[in-house]
Order: sequence, then structure tokens, then C-alpha cells
Amino acid sequence: MSWFAKKKPKIAASAEVDEVEQRSAPSRMEGLWVKCDTCGEILLREELERALNVCPSCNHHMQWNARTRLLALCDEGSFEEHDEGLEPQDPLGFSDSKKYRDRIKSTKKALGENDAFVSGTGRIDGQHVSVGAFLFEFMGGSMGSVVGEKVTRVFERARKLDVPAIIFSSSGGARMQEGIFSLMQMAKTSAAINRFRDVRKPYISVLLHPTTGGVAASFSWLGDVIVAEPRALIGFAGPRVIEQTIRQKLPEGFQRSEFLLEHGMIDAIVQRKDLRAKLSQIIGLMS
Repeated sequence: MSWFAKKKPKIAASAEVDEVEQRSAPSRMEGLWVKCDTCGEILLREELERALNVCPSCNHHMQWNARTRLLALCDEGSFEEHDEGLEPQDPLGFSDSKKYRDRIKSTKKALGENDAFVSGTGRIDGQHVSVGAFLFEFMGGSMGSVVGEKVTRVFERARKLDVPAIIFSSSGGARMQEGIFSLMQMAKTSAAINRFRDVRKPYISVLLHPTTGGVAASFSWLGDVIVAEPRALIGFAGPRVIEQTIRQKLPEGFQRSEFLLEHGMIDAIVQRKDLRAKLSQIIGLMS
């Protein structure tokens, strides 16, 4: 019997993850109306969807479904999904407050998704791209072995087709239920980017709220161009963990996209309504 089968890990829920998930949760949506969690404005759902899930009162960029995002980004009818049959397994037989296999099963049933990443190919203003986006609602967008494989295939596909690669990151980081199998994806995805460099096409990394942990510490920071949405929380450890570690008060807005732009960590902050045009411009200039 393996060591992991003998031991039953008991891991308390991370307060930092809870904090990130709470701040990143979609605004409450019931019936025809939506309440913005930032300004409290009551919005008509239909109008909010037309505004790409951006509050017209305070410009808060709410969570936006990955599939909806990719369909809006790509030319009409051009997006083709790949690797949709890949599903996560339970290599460690992990159990905390709930068995990992049961958590996967219930999440898949609730969302109708196999894992936390959707990928494929499409066109942006006629320009062919390999693209992928995280589903934060699937276990906090955490990166397990399947997510890492699908991210890797975005770059492998881009290399094969000789096209740019684009990834929209929104993640709490590595998936603890898969242990070292999850952490290995950091090296795996980074190596795929290195191989992709041979075709001399751009990799555009789009950082959404939140992008943290192992995702922030690997492929999301390796873009040729790195852009972010307004007020996105981006970093490895969360602000509260950092403050508790260094015993110092962090600057106002620390790890938000505006702070990172000011300190040269990202290249641009782009409003959601302008992102398609900006991506098209970058691809045209760099390809």
C-alpha cells in the first residue's frame, strides 16, 4: 500500500484562498437583476451582459464566463475548441473535508465543465491564434495536471500552426489536491513557452482578477506582452499572507494591476470593451 493511501491528509482551508475567492466571486445574480458587489448598484442583467459584465456605474470588471469571453474575442464562428475530452483524475487519493474525486464530480455536474481551462483556436480580425482561458468558478481556477496539459497544448498548437498564443489567466494557483503533480505544471508550461519561441510569434498574457500562486509564478508572467484588466489582483502570495510574513503594512493598492503598471511589471491595463481591438493591434505589430 502506498504512503498516500495510508495517510489521510487533514489540511485546513486557507484563509488567503478564502479571501481571494470572496473578492473574486461573481456579483449576485438572481432573476432579471444584478447587484454590483463594489458599488451596490442594481443593474438589469440584460444591460450588464451587453456591457460585457462591466458595471456602468463604477467600472468594476465582474467575473466573465471563459466561453463567453472567447466567443466575444474571436471572429464570429471562428472559435474551435480543442482538448475538451481531458478530465482530471485523483492520483493521490486525496481527501480533506471532501474526497477530491467527489469534489471534481460535483463541480463538473454543477458547471457542465470538465476542468478549469477552455482552449482552442480562432481568429481575431482574421488573424489566426491559439487561445485559452481559465474558468475561475471551477475550483478557483486552480491548475492541476489536466489544466497544465491544456495550457501546454495551447503553445504546442501555436508552434505547430505558426500562430500567436493568447492566455487569459484567472486562478488561485496550483491545485493542492494533486500535490507535486500540480506543481510540475509550472515547469511543464514554462518549457512549452520556451519551445514556442522558435516560431517567433508573440505570446500575449492577459491577467484577470485574480491571478495568483503557481499560475502567477509560471506561464502568466512569461508573455512577450502582458496586459491586465483594471483592479485585478495579481501576485504570488496574497497581501494578507505577505503582511503577516514580513510584519509590515503594504502600500495602498499593492498587487493591483494599476500598482504593477506603475512599477513596470506589466505593459498595459486594458478595459474589457477595448481588449479585442488591442489584441488585434498587438498581433498585427508583432507578427
